[in-house]
Amino acid sequence: MAPRRAAALRDGGEQSLRAHLIATAERLISERGTAGLTVRGIARAAGVADGVLYNHFADKEELLAHALRARVRAVERALGELPEPGGGTIEGNLRAYLVHGLDLHRAILPAFAGLLAQPEVLARFADLVRPGDDWRDRLIGYLRAERELGRLAPDAPVEPAARMLVGVCHETVLSQLLRHAGAPDTAPASPDEIDAVVAAVLRGIGR
Repeated sequence: MAPRRAAALRDGGEQSLRAHLIATAERLISERGTAGLTVRGIARAAGVADGVLYNHFADKEELLAHALRARVRAVERALGELPEPGGGTIEGNLRAYLVHGLDLHRAILPAFAGLLAQPEVLARFADLVRPGDDWRDRLIGYLRAERELGRLAPDAPVEPAARMLVGVCHETVLSQLLRHAGAPDTAPASPDEIDAVVAAVLRGIGR
């Protein structure tokens, strides 16, 4: 027997049931986070029977991985475009990349924090990320392009520089996760602190 179509799909829309389930799970992650998210809860929100999910996904972990990826993409779209190589100033562009990365990590922290006890979901999420898609890869690509354009030192160690900026964003995540235990929040928050990080990186890669 074919799975019962969700009420949201009965009006002849082009969205498939699989896409509808992913979109529903992504919405629930946005509203409630991932902690305690169940197959039954997703199915009810999607307007389908519990078993319908298994007609479109191998298991709950696969659905959550796709929903988590959709959530990250939604946050990235909301944050806007990143600077292109060759435009503006290196300092201003790196600042934009760092602010974007900090905002991205802060926004997706609740979703990832709720999955720390579900490593299978995180592993499948990682498998969905294509090279060049995520913010880190785009940052490295930007720095390489600027080096090729001659706007950075010809021997600029762009990969280590990118790791420094990524590390700052990861520190933000760890600081927020540990804050409840009394650990201080050491991640840069003010414009002056962000500018200081960018200046430190540029001292190592600038012309």
